[in-house]
Amino acid sequence: MLMPKTHRVAIYELLFKEGVMVAERNTKLPKHPELETIPNLHVIKALTSLHSKGYVREQFAWRHHYWYLTNEGTRYLRDYLHLPSEIVPATMKYKKPTSDAAQRPAATRSRMREGGEGDRGSYRRAGGPPGGAEGGDKTADAGPGAAPLEFRGGYGRGKSAQ
Repeated sequence: MLMPKTHRVAIYELLFKEGVMVAERNTKLPKHPELETIPNLHVIKALTSLHSKGYVREQFAWRHHYWYLTNEGTRYLRDYLHLPSEIVPATMKYKKPTSDAAQRPAATRSRMREGGEGDRGSYRRAGGPPGGAEGGDKTADAGPGAAPLEFRGGYGRGKSAQ
């Protein structure tokens, strides 16, 4: 599709910066939500062209196109936009875990060690059903053989009711 080179460059720059791009399947939108000066049709057609060349991977769900930049696409856009190899898309950057995120799972594990099974264990050891035996073991009361068996004749394909 014919489109101004400035539109194509702006689309490629955003794709390279983010590593992913989303567009609604509405070709009549006057502008793309992230690129206010570019029609949605130009975004869809430019990225469809990259998809046909194998530079992006496309996913479509709920009337939205999702494009993910591949390694070959990163090399192509780096050459097209004249960027150095040190600049990488946001999806390829390694994020160091924050100290809060690293400590949360350890705190959860230590709580589980101290209290046995945590909240699960206290729930299982709690009283049985309302009006039933107090302090019953819920795990032992469940499963095969816990309920009384009842056979009634005349149901299904067997012998008719008498």
